[in-house]
Amino acid sequence: MLSVADIAALWLTCKVAGIATLLLLLLGTPLAWWLARTTSRWKGICNALVALPLVLPPTVLGFYLLVLMGPNGPIGRVTTELGVGTMPFTFAGLVVASVLYSLPFVVQPLQAAFAAVGEQPLEAAATLRASPLDTFFSVVVPLARPGFLSAAILSFAHTVGEFGLVLMVGGNIPGKTRVVSMQIYNHVEALEYDQAHWLAGGLLMFSFSVLLFMYSVLKTYPVAHPLK
Repeated sequence: MLSVADIAALWLTCKVAGIATLLLLLLGTPLAWWLARTTSRWKGICNALVALPLVLPPTVLGFYLLVLMGPNGPIGRVTTELGVGTMPFTFAGLVVASVLYSLPFVVQPLQAAFAAVGEQPLEAAATLRASPLDTFFSVVVPLARPGFLSAAILSFAHTVGEFGLVLMVGGNIPGKTRVVSMQIYNHVEALEYDQAHWLAGGLLMFSFSVLLFMYSVLKTYPVAHPLK
């Protein structure tokens, strides 16, 4: 059965994943729209930077985030001057790391969905004198709805399954940064296999359900995403 610590880790994981997904949708949507529409020579570099977490070991990203957000890093100095303190081994630092690590899982599905909209709906909206903002929310967003759904599901699920980055940036502080992946690690390290089975089995079912739902959605509304 799940212990109090297990439930706390599950709640913290859902909290981190939920906040990170919301921030990713807010930040990733304009970035994906720009990447889908721009002809800038910087597009290739930006696409590579966005996709970097897909191939970069989590510990590498975690190390550089520790350097940047630490007391001697540029971000750490700014946050210290603002009176916030440093972000490593805090809930805020965990959210920031999760946003960066899951960025391609939001930007790539949205970018593909925006590109699939095409020029014709935008031109039709322009002839009706719709503003760019009105066109985006009234025309683009409804047509790209499967992309938003894919992005939200993938980013949430990917954040839930993080381990290496969590260990580097968040540590293993109970009630503060100890997410479910760390809790499973603790159970295995203590040879508490029964408790580990409960949590690991739950994550296995969750991951399978997410993928099954994803492929069901994409079968009806084909949208390119990082799993293809």
